[in-house]
Amino acid sequence: MTTTTNVPAHIDHYIDGRLDDCGAERRSEVYDPATGQVTGLVALGTAADVDTAVRAAAEAFETWSVTPPHIRARILFRFRDLVERETDRLAAIITAEHGKVLDDAKGEIVRGLEVVEFACGIPQQLKGEFSENVARAVDAVSLRQPLGVVAGISPFNFPAMVPMWMFPVALACGNTFVMKPSEKDPTLTVELAKLLAEAGLPKGVFNVVHGDKTAVDALLAHDDVEAVSFVGSTPIAEYVHKTASAHGKRVQALGGAKNHMVVMPDADLDQAVAALMGAAYGSAGERCMAISVVVPVGEEIANALRERLVAALADLKIGPGTQDGVEMGPLVTKVHRDKVAGYLDVGTEEGAELVVDGRRVPFPGHEGGFFIGGTLFDHVTPDMRIYREEIFGPVLAMVRVQSFAEALKLVNDHEFGNGTAIFTADGHTARAFLNQVEAGMVGVNVPIPVPMAFHSFGGWKRSLFGDHHIHGPEGVRFYTRYKTATTRWPNDTKVRADFAMPTHS
Repeated sequence: MTTTTNVPAHIDHYIDGRLDDCGAERRSEVYDPATGQVTGLVALGTAADVDTAVRAAAEAFETWSVTPPHIRARILFRFRDLVERETDRLAAIITAEHGKVLDDAKGEIVRGLEVVEFACGIPQQLKGEFSENVARAVDAVSLRQPLGVVAGISPFNFPAMVPMWMFPVALACGNTFVMKPSEKDPTLTVELAKLLAEAGLPKGVFNVVHGDKTAVDALLAHDDVEAVSFVGSTPIAEYVHKTASAHGKRVQALGGAKNHMVVMPDADLDQAVAALMGAAYGSAGERCMAISVVVPVGEEIANALRERLVAALADLKIGPGTQDGVEMGPLVTKVHRDKVAGYLDVGTEEGAELVVDGRRVPFPGHEGGFFIGGTLFDHVTPDMRIYREEIFGPVLAMVRVQSFAEALKLVNDHEFGNGTAIFTADGHTARAFLNQVEAGMVGVNVPIPVPMAFHSFGGWKRSLFGDHHIHGPEGVRFYTRYKTATTRWPNDTKVRADFAMPTHS
């Protein structure tokens, strides 16, 4: 009798148009979060591996940068079609390594494709400006030109969407790319690389190097990397910005969040509760735009909101992301699950009321999975760690206030300023909130105000390090250099030196 065992798959780098393990001496385990089983071993890149990828990208840049923008766009059009064709397969990969439910995985692919579609219009975005006769027989023209080799470092929570917020715009602008995805769910990015190649992208234009801090530091310091895009936690975003800037690179580093949703007394409570359930517990709270703090204005609305949330949490369907009807899957790793669970002890010790304890939710048949149920704290105060820190899990904190002014001050006093929302039926209140709140993305009766791809995504305060938001017009500005030329073609040979500052008069 023979027995079979599941052998973890090797997940390798993708460099210069082919898979390459680069003789990997270190590998990291990749898990199925629903079972806790190891399903893959991903290569962890060295500084030498990063250098190999950067050199391949630098060589490809010579040709790719002068490829006409409309030709680059055609490749992205074909890539878009291929990703649409493969959406079900790609979503299954995301669910298998991240744990989010299949519908959520498909949704992040769609949001990523919106940026691809924006990038397909790059000929319009790269049109320069021309001014005739800025002086006698002198014309001026402005150009946007690519930077060179650029790098992206993406988080585990959106293995498809966040990379697609970066590389389509960068490639469309004529740059070449080295992607460092999260080592927790690395397979999807390699699959995107293969689809780019199938779409006709020349080898070396897009490369994937897996790894941990070793690979990150190599990218931040490499002389031939011109710019770095990062999405992740605030401490790492600050480190990436500081380190890459010290090496002379352009940096956009998007950090953490503590997103508030203010619920006014005139809000539609059914809408508010439905919005909160999806925004706080969707993707197990592992979203930088998740609502993690709800701020009801007045005791009456707070008590009603709490009662409805408790009832909704009792009906929240939790399980493996592949099961029909499941609304929330597991967290990405056991380490992260235990970290989130630890915050429940912290909140209780600090005096918050633990209304619904997600640790008490049973998961029969999936005891090895990285599950925790939806959790609700009430009577949270701004001095508590569960309020100040980003938990990045299915934990919602209720902070009660008595006025709109108090709610606005609460949001503005927090160190993070990524996203926020207000639910109200009053246009004056909504307009005042929109104008006065200190956050980069604001929703009015919209709980997760992620901008469409033709706008740009980014926060304020310690949620963003750098001058540029991501994708949209800001993405084009980030991935290009501005150049202005002043030209004259004189037919008068009688020219004398002019030692004064030219005034174009």
